Amino acid sequence: MVQDQPLVPRKQEETKLILNRLRRVEGQIRGIQQMVEEDRYCTDILVQISAANSALKKVGLQVLEHHTAHCVVKATEEGENQKVMDDLISAIRQFSKS
Repeated sequence: MVQDQPLVPRKQEETKLILNRLRRVEGQIRGIQQMVEEDRYCTDILVQISAANSALKKVGLQVLEHHTAHCVVKATEEGENQKVMDDLISAIRQFSKS
């Protein structure tokens, strides 16, 4: 993130939704750990890892959507077009690595 870029806080409801999703992912990870400890079938573990990855990706998309719809728009309105576009492209590239 660009240091001097305006920040648009999330609404309390949005923060709550993100935290709830992250807690579910955390529960999925604990479940996967237990499956490994119990020496469960590899394919079953891989299915759960895929589900956790998908859930985490959804949270990331939600954060990216907020960033684009609020932070980027605000920065653009304040005339920081090039900085905010560079930051957005960097965020998308970073997020796409996963």
